[in-house]
Amino acid sequence: MKIIHFTLASAAALALVACGSETPADETAADEIAVSEDATANGNIVEVAQGDETFSTLVAAVTAAELGETLSGPGPFTVFAPTNDAFGKLPEGTVEKLTTEDTETLTSILTYHVVEGGVDAATLTAAIEEAGDAGYTVTTVGGGTFTATIADGGVVLTDAAGNTAKVTETDVVASNGMIHVIDTVMMPQ
Repeated sequence: MKIIHFTLASAAALALVACGSETPADETAADEIAVSEDATANGNIVEVAQGDETFSTLVAAVTAAELGETLSGPGPFTVFAPTNDAFGKLPEGTVEKLTTEDTETLTSILTYHVVEGGVDAATLTAAIEEAGDAGYTVTTVGGGTFTATIADGGVVLTDAAGNTAKVTETDVVASNGMIHVIDTVMMPQ
């Protein structure tokens, strides 16, 4: 099983959901996305999420966990962003409890969706294929891991609890990274 490790450069690197890899210096440029001039027009990860009603619950959670400034920082980050429908799959009252009473757990959940670095869908898919049947293990900025595999022609993420999330949209470019949309909130434990 191939494992991706990331060095947490500072507390500011803690953020919402992403995918990247630690590679030798000569390979880094090939693996990381280039931020185009058009990406700057899109805004940073937080601004892109704020501009799409599908992520209103995620934006509220990021605000409650006080991660907005971090995710607006230079990055790059790749965020696996759960939609409102993904948050709706959680047991009733969970989001409200996390955003008002248990922001420490909320922060842990949100940072489990973020990986330092920028990786587009083609790069992630190639890494999964290279890793083989065991899947590609990704270490998040929160220190947890999840596994990325390909099933039925799409990318599936398996969290630490064994739950799966499907990637439903890829390569949403922001000025400080990349967003991949997922249909389920992943849990670090």
